[in-house]
Amino acid sequence: MKKQTTEQGTIQFTNFKDFYPYYLQEHTNTTNRRLHFIGSCLVVIAICYALLTLNLKVFWLLPIIGYGFAWVGHFFFEKNRPATFKHPLYSLLGDWVMFRDILTGKIKW
Repeated sequence: MKKQTTEQGTIQFTNFKDFYPYYLQEHTNTTNRRLHFIGSCLVVIAICYALLTLNLKVFWLLPIIGYGFAWVGHFFFEKNRPATFKHPLYSLLGDWVMFRDILTGKIKW
């Protein structure tokens, strides 16, 4: 795994392939993963609704929907800080890769 630690102790990853195993370690609690999955499903539904109705104001709700469910999972069930705070882009990508992996059965629901 290619990673670097900064002076502040933050782990910096050089690519997403190296980040994803870390991401999965931060999502071992089943309830947390389920909340992430539900939040992602609702984001997809909200995007479809916004596009079908041309109600583009719904896009403002996407971060609240997606991150709201995820952060509840982290703070109350996983008992850790979301990776979003330190690795926002990799974390967002990780959410969708984990969503796909749950859909395909690679990760247990």
